[in-house]
Amino acid sequence: MDARIAAFPEPDEIVKFLKKNVRYKEVCQQIVYQRIVDKVARDRGIVVTSQEIQYEADQFRRQAQLERAADALAWLAKQQITPDDWESGICDRVLIQKLMKTLFDQDVEQHFAEHRSDFDQVSLYQIIFSNERLAQEVFYQIKSSKISFYEAAYLYDVDEQRHIHGGYAGLFYRRMLQPEIAASVFDQAIGQVLTPVATDQGYHVLMVEKLLPAKLTPELRQELLQKRFQNWLEKTLNCVLQSQEL
Repeated sequence: MDARIAAFPEPDEIVKFLKKNVRYKEVCQQIVYQRIVDKVARDRGIVVTSQEIQYEADQFRRQAQLERAADALAWLAKQQITPDDWESGICDRVLIQKLMKTLFDQDVEQHFAEHRSDFDQVSLYQIIFSNERLAQEVFYQIKSSKISFYEAAYLYDVDEQRHIHGGYAGLFYRRMLQPEIAASVFDQAIGQVLTPVATDQGYHVLMVEKLLPAKLTPELRQELLQKRFQNWLEKTLNCVLQSQEL
């Protein structure tokens, strides 16, 4: 290798690289998003304490198995960032979380209360057929116990993952399912095989493993917060861009 090749790129090289790989706009948007967060948080008096930064740093170190200070410093050096860079990044992320909750926590509570049924969940098995007649035949074979649902999935389902896992499709919110399927599965008994349901994907033979009533879990709360926050950021950025065009 040519010893004259620089080990680290210059700033203008980084910009050229981002532009050539069509990533420049994305990075610029993220920078402006952070400016928006900083300004709105400052206007609202939201700050990040040193204790909050330390807590997040300790959490990361435990997860990354960087228990010793020397290990953490070595990891930072490998990433080509300083401890101050790292803490600054943690501060930005904590600030985003605090602003997100300040702006939209109550909105999430209200949205969940008004659309509670959308967040009911079902653990679902399914086999999808392209032929309606075959779907009906297999359905009656399962109902008459000539074959189990899991055997039928292994024999007939072309989806690799469902084929391997006996037709298991996953855990779904009501809002994630096609209307035809949602209307069928949430009114059925556990373990019951449903009459084939037609959608644009084909003919679905379905079996409900379990139903989970809607619950605002920490994971769901975070998902809803992030969606609202991202929409708000995008709208705010558009307002900033439009004001500069005038």
